[in-house]
Amino acid sequence: MIDRPSADRSPSPAPDVSPGAPATGRAATRRWIATQSRLGRRVALPAIALQTLSVALAIAQAWCVAVLLADALGGVHARDVRVWLLAFAMLGLLRGLALMLAERRAAAAGRAGRRRLRGILLGGLLAQGPALLRGHASGELAALAVDRIEALDGLFARWVPAASLALLGPLLVLLAALAAQPYAALVLLIAGICVPFSQAVFGIGAARAAARQFVALSRLQARFLDRMRGVSTIVLAGRAADEARALGIAAAELRRRTLRVLRVAFLSSAALDLAMVAALVAIALHDGAALTRAGAAPATPLGVARSLFALLLVSEFFAPLRAFALAYQDRMHASAAAETLVGLPAPPDAVVLPEGGEHMPPAIRTVQAHGVTVAFEDVRFGWSAHRPPVLDGLSFRVPHGETLIVAGPSGAGKSTVIELLLGFIRPQSGRITLNGAPIESIVPEALARMTSWIGQGPVLFAGSLGDNIRFARPEASEAELEAAVRDSGLAEVVASLPRGLATPIGEGGFGLSGGQAQRVAIARAFLKNAPLLLLDEPTAHLDPVTEAHILRCLQRLAINRTVILVGHSQAVHAFSGRRIDLAPRTRPQVA
Repeated sequence: MIDRPSADRSPSPAPDVSPGAPATGRAATRRWIATQSRLGRRVALPAIALQTLSVALAIAQAWCVAVLLADALGGVHARDVRVWLLAFAMLGLLRGLALMLAERRAAAAGRAGRRRLRGILLGGLLAQGPALLRGHASGELAALAVDRIEALDGLFARWVPAASLALLGPLLVLLAALAAQPYAALVLLIAGICVPFSQAVFGIGAARAAARQFVALSRLQARFLDRMRGVSTIVLAGRAADEARALGIAAAELRRRTLRVLRVAFLSSAALDLAMVAALVAIALHDGAALTRAGAAPATPLGVARSLFALLLVSEFFAPLRAFALAYQDRMHASAAAETLVGLPAPPDAVVLPEGGEHMPPAIRTVQAHGVTVAFEDVRFGWSAHRPPVLDGLSFRVPHGETLIVAGPSGAGKSTVIELLLGFIRPQSGRITLNGAPIESIVPEALARMTSWIGQGPVLFAGSLGDNIRFARPEASEAELEAAVRDSGLAEVVASLPRGLATPIGEGGFGLSGGQAQRVAIARAFLKNAPLLLLDEPTAHLDPVTEAHILRCLQRLAINRTVILVGHSQAVHAFSGRRIDLAPRTRPQVA
């Protein structure tokens, strides 16, 4: 069972994930967007195909309308009207069905892309361990994992299909216009070439405005979440009005930057409308001049239908381009969000375990039978190159079944020892071995299975008490769960609850006292039954009576296990074993 480490630590070299962090470079962001677009296009292929089909059906509908109008101008037979109206209606139904299916497939592509990216992001963040929480507001990380990923929905659901349709749709319309009226095809081609230039001009401004908006949004979210979590402290300190004014200033800044984004978007849409109107006027004037040159000679219904068809194709030609222009804003939002995501740590490579269940090096495979021997060999670690190392030449060996007490003042590196053993950080020099095998060679899943960790404040989740204990080993039987409850001293607490282990508790252990929450952590460790037990000041902030009870439970838990206990309380002397006294920036003294 692994709980969150305490916050009494040195600053961590976690990656800068704050919204205001400098971007890794525009080139890297463009490459990242291109890669994600390529991956998203594979999932969005059905949506692209259905949207292309809808364009072809729209062209056919335009021809039906043109024929009906041409026949109406020159006299029409009732039978012809019914046939063309029926064809128009059927094509409309098919087009509506294609668009509906395309929207569904595009939404599915957006969900798939966000799910994939969120998995990658969380994998990278979790790979950093608790060290990532130091120096970064929880609101920033929450906005990163939720809002910035959500901002990428438009990239997969709208931008990727629209970018493909912006090429395929106008191409189909151009071919139809070329067959009906070559001049109209030429006008549409020229107008289509002009559109990307106007979009590029406004796109530069949109990208900058969107980036500034994301910074303002992330800052507001981080500030609001952190202030809400500390609202009691703010009220007691009499700073409620000051914080309210600061939030108002941040909200006003976000409003101003959002309006700038909207202004750029309206300008981009206006440029597209001007191009469409110019193409429509050019084709209409050409047809009008042609009719004038024809004089009194009656125009054939087919000629009139071709002219009307060319005019109707103008709107269909610009419809995919309009969708592309709207989706371009989603692309700009994605670029702004990607500036932070590009620099995040990648999750560790998936380890393919060989057949036969060999999850560890040979020296570790017999851990359950023979226990764990831990050794530090001249380990050196520092959080910053500009500060002295926290651990400088630390060496010790803890045989199976023995206990090592690591003592020292705050900042001496006690919890750094725990994080090194958990694999969250790596030594800068020296070696850490488990049964003689370097800790780096052990599969992370195997290292987690062989380690139990109890810290100062156990992490409890909203749910039943039994589910919180089963978190250590979900597949455990009812008998094993009851044994863990009994051994941890939690049986009396469970008996006093109205629904026993099924009693719901709130997030963070709401409804339980500090001692009861710590017993839940001990029950997890009993249930997990790992051979290596790491105790990080497990009795901190407890009253003496509760501390004595918790220590007795921990002593039972430590039997036949390798234990490394971190703490500076006098109560840790209840454990027998060797002791290491760490002093800041000095070599340890082994007692």
